[in-house]
Amino acid sequence: MELLNVLVKRPRQQLQRQQVTYNQPAEVLQRYNNNYNIKKLLHISILQLEFFSKLGDPINWLSVAGISGLFIYLSSPPAYHGYMYKNKGTSELYHIERCTGPIVITEKNIQAKMNMEHSTIQLTDLPDEILIIIFKKLYDVEILYSLIGVNKQLNKIIHDSIFTRVLTLLNYRLDGSICSLPYPMLDRFCSKILPEIDHKIEELNLESSSMGRILLATNYPNLHRLSFYGLNIERAKYLFTDKSLIFRFKNQIRSLIVNFTKSNEQGTGPMIRLIFLVICDMFTNLEYLNFDSSSSLRQQLSFVHSPPTVFPSTLLELHVNLQDFIDCLYLLDGRFNQLETLYVHITFITLLHYKINDKEKLPNLKCFSLHSDIDLDTDNYDDLVVPLLHRMVNLEKLDLQLNCERETFVNGDDLKRNIINNLLRLNTFTFNIRSTSYCNNQSSLPSNEDIKKTLKDLKSNKVICCVDCFPKSLYSQCHIYSYPYKSRYYYKITNNFPGGLFQYVNIVSLFDERPFEHEFFHRIAQSFPFMKRLTVINDKPQKNKKSENDNENFSIIEYHHLTELCLIEAHEDYVEEFLLDRKTCLPNGVHLQIDYELFEKVKHYFQRDATRINSSKINICL
Repeated sequence: MELLNVLVKRPRQQLQRQQVTYNQPAEVLQRYNNNYNIKKLLHISILQLEFFSKLGDPINWLSVAGISGLFIYLSSPPAYHGYMYKNKGTSELYHIERCTGPIVITEKNIQAKMNMEHSTIQLTDLPDEILIIIFKKLYDVEILYSLIGVNKQLNKIIHDSIFTRVLTLLNYRLDGSICSLPYPMLDRFCSKILPEIDHKIEELNLESSSMGRILLATNYPNLHRLSFYGLNIERAKYLFTDKSLIFRFKNQIRSLIVNFTKSNEQGTGPMIRLIFLVICDMFTNLEYLNFDSSSSLRQQLSFVHSPPTVFPSTLLELHVNLQDFIDCLYLLDGRFNQLETLYVHITFITLLHYKINDKEKLPNLKCFSLHSDIDLDTDNYDDLVVPLLHRMVNLEKLDLQLNCERETFVNGDDLKRNIINNLLRLNTFTFNIRSTSYCNNQSSLPSNEDIKKTLKDLKSNKVICCVDCFPKSLYSQCHIYSYPYKSRYYYKITNNFPGGLFQYVNIVSLFDERPFEHEFFHRIAQSFPFMKRLTVINDKPQKNKKSENDNENFSIIEYHHLTELCLIEAHEDYVEEFLLDRKTCLPNGVHLQIDYELFEKVKHYFQRDATRINSSKINICL
């Protein structure tokens, strides 16, 4: 029998049998956390467990799922004893983790299936409770594909709603892009598996190329949630206008996610708007809609020329990308009075030139998130954003991401006066606000310490601030944000960067009128471990630069996930910073964007012995 994916094994140092004693079960794996963690299963035909020690009292099982020689035995309270074994004949340890809650197994019901010591059992000899623990560590789609129809015991288990209620029928490439399941798997699902379990399926997550075949494979009488990922405009048009595909679910679907691939193709805006209106008109019981039309300006919704007229009266939560602030006001002019949650991303927050109902209170709105483009400033924070928030009289949760151009910085006093004191039910307020002031007399602006004092009374868990002055550019900026930081972007980081860990950020830009030294890049790499794109804007040469013949050792900076490096507006020293093997370790396939004139100046760098390794990993884009 083929079992797909059982355990990922990780080489570790050899461990002989060790006994460990802990007072609480939660402590059992704390010491060996790096060695024991179920991730993904390998193809094996038989799952073998070796049981050691004496079984007597009821035992608290870990997620056993071991292979040939791995088992942890825990006796009953008050003490918990564990024995660890390496895989026979190797130095490899397999990683497991404690399952939630105990499974009580006594000597009596185990003896029938195994000899007490150094015996093996097959997968189907394991109790159903243990099989469920193992299978829950796997992808439901792989479990169904591999085990459905094998025997009655496995069929009964994998027909459980745990494995059939939500199906994600798509794959991910190494670069993170979405693709279809392999053809044999897709074919088996459509011809056999889906028709067999269709009454149990409540949610489908699909991708563009295979969605049609999957939707037509069976009836899905209990399907309530649909998600489509990686749609281009033509596929989306086909999906929502062909009545044989989705029209039959118009009264069933309560939750819908529509994700578009990014495109700069002209003329897509009207079609995006049409698809949105078709969705609003088609689904009569829709409660949740995430219409992710990407951040590309050509694909964002705009209602300026023709405001929407039809909306589902049942819609409670909406996520949408809009072109201008007025498009948000159209959604909140009485058409969506029942909305409780609204997430909007807006490119332009500009003055209005149209008459619209922008005064009526929004008593049903409990949660509001407003994000504007991180690299576009608005000078209408006080005139547009603040009055809109004042209409949300019962708001409980607020999230703001804004770039403001003002004479004075947005600080804690401003947030309290204009927002918090006017929203009496507000209990969660997160923000990421960068304010820019163009002022010749920068000495009159508040310092970093001044801003900190205004933030100390905010109820947020932690608030970070950073004030920077740029005398050459004649402007100053103040960045205040809630921490932990949840945005995917962090722009215009300077030498004053306060540090921290930013696990969600993958796009970073650096800017300063003072040079960036090697130690600064080390801080950046540590703070942004999942950074994929890095832009450096700095025309100042490094001061602490050492020649290749110096014996001083630099700490080598590793950029594990970097795929794009933009040095178009950078001094040549920063090209060398990323090329020198004794300073930097780049991953393979980094795309380097560089100005042609700068490249002509530094192209000899790529031919030196000191840069040979990193140079071989770079693809140059001029």
